Amino acid sequence: MLGSLVHEGLWPEIVLMVLLAATTFHAFRLERALGVLRRDRAALETLVASFSESMRLAEDGIERLRGSADDAGRQIARHIEQARTLKSDLEFLTSRGEKVADRIEVRLQQSKAGDTGLNASAARALAPAPGFGLTSKAVSADPDTRPRSQAERDLLMALRAAR
Repeated sequence: MLGSLVHEGLWPEIVLMVLLAATTFHAFRLERALGVLRRDRAALETLVASFSESMRLAEDGIERLRGSADDAGRQIARHIEQARTLKSDLEFLTSRGEKVADRIEVRLQQSKAGDTGLNASAARALAPAPGFGLTSKAVSADPDTRPRSQAERDLLMALRAAR
């Protein structure tokens, strides 16, 4: 029977029917795949919206971080400037202290060579140098009655302890 159908010119129609069946099968598979994509499209849109919101929040966070870093940088610059000022003050005070200590050492050596008490020249050596903010009225002849800075009091205590 098949041989007679082929002879009568039905062969191209049979081939078309097979191709049509294969096309229909693939069309159903494609329709199912498109259905899955349509369902996942909503999830994808939600994901994209969430990603966009995350990006916006990250940009806001970066701007806040920049502002905080700028504020911290300005604060550090102020601290550095204060430290430089304090450093120069300390260098000045250290040099003045070294000069006073040298004068005291010289006077003590002279005092040990001459007598063992604290004489008037040693009192003058312990007197504050000009520029320490004490007026000539504040520096009296008696070294124990004139006002002293904390550094001077500490130095005198150290000298008395060394005797």
